[in-house]
Amino acid sequence: MRVNERIRIREVRLIDEEGQQLGIVPTFQALQIARERGLDLVEVAPNAVPPVARIMDYGKARYEQSRKERESRRHSKAITIKEVRLKPKTDDHDLDTKSRRARAFLEEGDKVKLTVLFRGRENQHPEVGRAVLDRMLEQLGPYAVVESPPRLEGRNMSALLAPKKQPASGQPREQRSKASPPETVAAGSGSSPVE
Repeated sequence: MRVNERIRIREVRLIDEEGQQLGIVPTFQALQIARERGLDLVEVAPNAVPPVARIMDYGKARYEQSRKERESRRHSKAITIKEVRLKPKTDDHDLDTKSRRARAFLEEGDKVKLTVLFRGRENQHPEVGRAVLDRMLEQLGPYAVVESPPRLEGRNMSALLAPKKQPASGQPREQRSKASPPETVAAGSGSSPVE
């Protein structure tokens, strides 16, 4: 934005500090009016014919704009993609473990990329890898939305999942686990915890 003497055009459409239009005024006269009021002349629409200039406190306007940008950056959440790698020969128990880990990522609000890696002769049977991926998608169904369905990309088959809802709380993972300790049974009592 051009300010004060940097505005080199002959005349401008002038708007005062309350937002009232003062009409088309020669630039030197608009600059005089701004100085009399102790403010700056700022060109706000340089492509208009004639350009639009506004009388305002330029330093204050810049400060408020930077504050708004900082505030919007603070409220925006960076989207992270966590990857869970599988192989066509991954066993049932390992699949359960990996699905629990993927579910934890989804509950924290992260996206999850499930990738099946094919090696050697495994490339000839992509349907085996697809079955593994389908099983993972079935297990994660209540927690995730399939953003991109499984597709074969070279030696990898991958699918992208997004969480269905936002994280349970704004606390980091470590604080959540400390906040709700697991139930313990007194040694020698012989009874199991009631569910």
